Amino acid sequence: MQASFTPKDPDYARRVAASFARQGFMAHLGAVLERVEPGLVEIGLDAADHLSQQHGYFHAGGTIAIADSAAGYAALSLFPAGSGILTSELKINLLNPASGPRLVARGAVVKPGRTLTICRGDVYGGEGAATHVATGLFTMMRLEGLDD
Repeated sequence: MQASFTPKDPDYARRVAASFARQGFMAHLGAVLERVEPGLVEIGLDAADHLSQQHGYFHAGGTIAIADSAAGYAALSLFPAGSGILTSELKINLLNPASGPRLVARGAVVKPGRTLTICRGDVYGGEGAATHVATGLFTMMRLEGLDD
């Protein structure tokens, strides 16, 4: 069950979307911002040859990247305007081969903080994004004076 959070910036969704649009790496992968709520963000990634590893599964780098971005943007959604976000720590477990037509990463805030926010990032794949392929914990650091 997702906790309910109140964002410090009523314009959080626009700010998250604008920041995501400036991310060159997400654009390079072909990732798409699909859902933005206070403390919850989902990012989708369609399968493509350049995202695969030698056995045809999604490469773990892409899986981890969308989990990290989803978690970071979940944290950013709760921060005041003029805040930026950086990952300061992450630990991820790859649970199943990441296959299927697409992956969906769901980032959710576990414990918000003034400077450090703890998030969870889960990635699902397979038909209908029904297979849990990765789960991780992320520590996100709020940076003042940046407009992410």
